[in-house]
Amino acid sequence: MSKKVVLFDYGSGNIRSGERALQRVGADVTVTSDYDEALNADGLLVPGVGAFAACMAGLKAVRGDAIIDRRLTGSRPVLGICVGMQILFARGIEHGVETDGCDQWPGTVERLQPTEGQPVPHMGWNTIDVPAGTRLFEGVDKERFYFVHSYGVRTWELNDTRESVTPLVTRTTYGGDAFVAAVENGPLTATQFHPEKSGDAGATVLENWVRSL
Repeated sequence: MSKKVVLFDYGSGNIRSGERALQRVGADVTVTSDYDEALNADGLLVPGVGAFAACMAGLKAVRGDAIIDRRLTGSRPVLGICVGMQILFARGIEHGVETDGCDQWPGTVERLQPTEGQPVPHMGWNTIDVPAGTRLFEGVDKERFYFVHSYGVRTWELNDTRESVTPLVTRTTYGGDAFVAAVENGPLTATQFHPEKSGDAGATVLENWVRSL
């Protein structure tokens, strides 16, 4: 039986490309912001593009923050992509304005600071440093993924976890500036890159996530 995945439509994200990518890896996909459907699906994918503050406002308008929290309290899987990953952290700072995030992880989303004269946004293909023990990147070795963002989590602040599952943090660099590329933390998973735009490697990541539901 296909896993039922809700692609959460809260007004921000690459909805159609994400829907097609999930369907290609065998998921039964519903695009909706309905509270009960999002709460009860096998998996919830939270996309996101644009500004942190705007995404948080859209998410709260449809109680998406409460859905994420309730799902994780019940150990029900959630996957955040791009700004959908960023809003899972405690706060975002854009143009000097600080906005509260979902606070599932401590940490601040801030502007990238490449030291080698690279332009911002970071747009294009990049390799990642995958940790041992990963399930999300199983079968993916030395592949590149597609990024498009100006902000990221440059410092991972969760040093002493009381959770039964220690987070696996995948990192990468851009112009000498290191930032978090993905996190696997029990039912909560997130990627800064766009797996739906990352070819076969991205499809494998999505397939691994769907298979784990």
